[in-house]
Amino acid sequence: MRTERAHSERQREDVVEWRRRRLLDAGFPSTLAAALAADVRLDLHALLQLVERGCPPALAARILSPAEHDRAAPR
Repeated sequence: MRTERAHSERQREDVVEWRRRRLLDAGFPSTLAAALAADVRLDLHALLQLVERGCPPALAARILSPAEHDRAAPR
């Protein structure tokens, strides 16, 4: 059971790191890329598409960020 949990956590870390690298490659600042990569509610591909179409990274993140009331909702 412990091994399964460790494996699952490692997979999650790998996915977050992959997302972070994609965001960095697209021009996102490192702190913003790290925060966005860890938030699985955000659609990575939509963020990248906005930036590819000329949207500044910070604005793309703001456009696609969940509404404030969603952040307060328990998960």
